[in-house]
Amino acid sequence: MTDDLRRLVYYSRNRTVGAPEAVDATIRAILATSRTNNARVGVTGALMFNAGCFAQVLEGPSDAVEATFERIQQDERHGDVSLLAYEAVATRLFTDWSMAYVGASKAEADRYGDVADTSGFDIARMTGDRLCAVLHGLALEEEAAVAA
Repeated sequence: MTDDLRRLVYYSRNRTVGAPEAVDATIRAILATSRTNNARVGVTGALMFNAGCFAQVLEGPSDAVEATFERIQQDERHGDVSLLAYEAVATRLFTDWSMAYVGASKAEADRYGDVADTSGFDIARMTGDRLCAVLHGLALEEEAAVAA
């Protein structure tokens, strides 16, 4: 890979409002735009969304990752954007995903709800490395489920 490869991990509070169908349509639009833009500039990663927050990993050249993150910070659908990690990396974890999306299925929502309820899960307390590992694991699980 290049000497300029960076990984950025953040979370933000969801400010998307409306009926569940409208929120779902908004998330689908975000993903479609992200996938197109990210593929064009060499950014890969994963996005997790639930009613309370977004969590995302971005990987790619520093200028592309920084420009993408700047757009996210200016997006009214994101509130309280919190950078957890921004670092140089030797290789990508998300090589095959211009933007993997995890946590969308009912089973995943139920599982995350249980984790939150039983463990006191608080995304604000996660490190960048831990959140990156969670998203990577979920993206691999999602890929395996689709392939099955």
